[in-house]
Amino acid sequence: MNIVFHKELAEGKWFHLPLVEQLANIGSEVGRAAMWQGKNKERFERAVERALELFDLTLADARWRGRLKEIARARELFCAAALGSKEYAATLQDLEKYFLPFAFAARKDVA
Repeated sequence: MNIVFHKELAEGKWFHLPLVEQLANIGSEVGRAAMWQGKNKERFERAVERALELFDLTLADARWRGRLKEIARARELFCAAALGSKEYAATLQDLEKYFLPFAFAARKDVA
């Protein structure tokens, strides 16, 4: 069973957002996962699931065909960090820093 956390986004709204907003939203979930890692297993797992859902929606967005490699690599690093893998030596906090500029840029476009 596939649980859809972001129902409205999955139904098509996501595919109308600019890439910067999509990545900012992913970054929010990455930040939540980082906040709950090692503190609250259920909240951590939910944040990870929500982030993966947003990564997958972004990867399914045909507009970003030329950016899929970078987005897929960020997803891969996120999975490794969430699972505690040392393969890439990346942490959720490192990924949070990667996504932060997207949040600022998305906020700037909205303001």
